Amino acid sequence: MEVFLQQLVNGLVLGSVYALIALGYTMVYGILQLINFAHGDVLMIGAMTAVTIIQLVQTAAPTTPGWLLLVLGISAAVPTCILLNVVIERVAYRPLRNSPRLAPLITGIGLSIIIQAAAMIIWSPNPRAVPQLLPATPIEIGWVHSGWGALISPTQLTIVIVAALLMATLVLLVEKTKLGRAMRATAENPRVAGLMGVNSNNVIVFTFAIGAALAAFAGVLVAANYGQAQFAMGFLPGLKAFTAAVLGGIGNLYGAMVGGLLLGIIEALGAGYIGDLTGGFLGSHYQDIFAFAVLIIVLTLRPSGLLGERVADRA
Repeated sequence: MEVFLQQLVNGLVLGSVYALIALGYTMVYGILQLINFAHGDVLMIGAMTAVTIIQLVQTAAPTTPGWLLLVLGISAAVPTCILLNVVIERVAYRPLRNSPRLAPLITGIGLSIIIQAAAMIIWSPNPRAVPQLLPATPIEIGWVHSGWGALISPTQLTIVIVAALLMATLVLLVEKTKLGRAMRATAENPRVAGLMGVNSNNVIVFTFAIGAALAAFAGVLVAANYGQAQFAMGFLPGLKAFTAAVLGGIGNLYGAMVGGLLLGIIEALGAGYIGDLTGGFLGSHYQDIFAFAVLIIVLTLRPSGLLGERVADRA
């Protein structure tokens, strides 16, 4: 039970990160029907930018509190990622809106390679160490000593709380604001929305900006949790977040959240028990297979995802 509860907590933390990243995929797909495969690398740029700012501030003022360094890092990462994603949309995706779907897909993969190469040139291929920003003493949940509890670090707790607040804010933005109505109208029918006075180009830019901001938060928090950042850190989380978006129902905000949390929990539980299930043949470092096994199963049994709409076949 102790292992189960601990892995459940770890899965909740991991799933919160996946959900934040998956929201960027699902919003863009909901409006443009394309997958921005450079989204994971936007996360990486946010993390590397934050680490650079944190190290500069720490060098200039060594007594700066860790929480303030984290805030400064996020404050630098968010606008950087927004600018990058807006440029990506304007330069790479806008000219391809009416092209076959394969074109933006290949473009996204090419952008991912270009961004990673640029990051290697700017920050070098070596990982950049992230200082301990929040206290390292774990917080006890339940009764750990009796086997009915788990431990969570302040950084992990921050990830869960920040992710929950960001997801709640996004839901309110989409459902209760004028911009949210414009986003929903553009997703439903861009041409009709344009006839009703909605500037679809501005809506799409705002959508990319919001996704970039969520990715920036996720990147900085992941770097703070694992204590390092490097040029390829966004590829695998981005791929898993895409899997989470498909699991929940690509294009569905709630689906991205549910899919991210479910995928994180499945992966964490799998990592905790895969050794026992295989008699020690496979270790916890094989946890990545669960994400892609889930993707195959979902695409086979329910291609629209858990919360996705069923699309009727046309005669």
